[in-house]
Amino acid sequence: MTDTAAADQALQGDSGIIAELESWLASNWDPDLTVGEWWERLGTAGWSAPYLPEHAYGRGLLRADANRVAEVIGEFGALGAPGGLGLLLAAPTIAAHGTQEQIDLYVRDIVTGKKAWCQLFSEPAAGSDLAGLQARAVRDGDEWIVNGQKVWTSGGQIADLGMLLARTDPDVPKHQGISYFAIDMHQPGVDVRPLREMTGRALFNEVFLTEARVADAALIGGMNQGWAVANTTLANERAGLGSGGGNAAGGVATPGTVVGDLERRAGDFVRSGKRSSGRRSGGEGSLLGASRGGADLLIALARATDQVGDPIIRQELARLYTWGELGRFNSLRLKAAKEAGRDIPGMPNIAKLSMSQIMRMARDLGMQIAGAAGTLHAYDDEGRAGLTDDVMNPMVKMVTEIALFAQAPPIYGGTDQVQRNIIGERVLGLPKEPNNDRTTPFSELPKNN
Repeated sequence: MTDTAAADQALQGDSGIIAELESWLASNWDPDLTVGEWWERLGTAGWSAPYLPEHAYGRGLLRADANRVAEVIGEFGALGAPGGLGLLLAAPTIAAHGTQEQIDLYVRDIVTGKKAWCQLFSEPAAGSDLAGLQARAVRDGDEWIVNGQKVWTSGGQIADLGMLLARTDPDVPKHQGISYFAIDMHQPGVDVRPLREMTGRALFNEVFLTEARVADAALIGGMNQGWAVANTTLANERAGLGSGGGNAAGGVATPGTVVGDLERRAGDFVRSGKRSSGRRSGGEGSLLGASRGGADLLIALARATDQVGDPIIRQELARLYTWGELGRFNSLRLKAAKEAGRDIPGMPNIAKLSMSQIMRMARDLGMQIAGAAGTLHAYDDEGRAGLTDDVMNPMVKMVTEIALFAQAPPIYGGTDQVQRNIIGERVLGLPKEPNNDRTTPFSELPKNN
């Protein structure tokens, strides 16, 4: 039995969810709808984010089952759910900590693609030590005035709203004086500037907040409770990145008001021709997708370049494939544990570490297979136009971009070192490094430089 058939059998046995979805798609999918109209149907029916609880526009499925739902939508030939950090991070966080009024205000617009989100957590002096953040929010009646700087903000240039961590009380220990807000990105005082990485692209931004305002009603989880809320966001980020996050359905429409895709024809964003099960990368820049840790791409390239018989390359391909399979088995283990009412502590952190290792392995092996051609890369649109498929195998272009980007996953979403610390301290019970930051007011602590 194939992996897909086994997953479908499990879902069918539990609730017939796949049959229900296929029936719903047959009755509702219309390629002539606008993207906004289609996402309205998909989101309000609970299919955009089926891992969310039912009171938050979901269906209460485990994430592994929700990933299969996304695949079925793609295989049917329909446009998948709106991607981005709204669906991956903001929606599950607000569902867990927000009021029902906040869920109806924010989550509904996420699952229907009306609003795009970004994450305003890290700062120039608060990355691995996120609780050391210095962006301040000061109450002004029914609003808060925010000043500070954020960095490594994925999608900030197209975001309508941001998940903002700001310090609301500097006179308590640093983890206790942080609050979590939903802030409007389209207001005076919010300045988004792109950061160009070595790939030539600008996936990340820095954001300057100067006298920006956020309503008290946009406070998620309560005043000075932001650290607990942020940990929910980070757990979803690591779980999503480790599992290849994002949605697997065909199409690449962008949610939110900035890009303008909501008014375009939904069918134009679906991969042309017959129904497709092709995967779409997700999370903050994953280039490998969920296909055996990227081994399928490199196996195809090795075959195309007559290197699949090389014993060293064959061995490394098997190793990469094995790491991908281990990730899949861990997802199945976690699913089984959840269904039994248990958990596997530290699994999101393990998944994040595995993704980092897989990216490094794919980088090294991909460049070995590509050889000298792997050194060719274009850093702007004009250069990319010159590297046509006639000049270079398109798989080599992907391998080169993966190699350049591979340095990022061990850093973003929490560094590898942070993941190991979390596993050591919170799972294995190892002692923390001695410090007084849990008892000393933040205002009295030495500041990061």
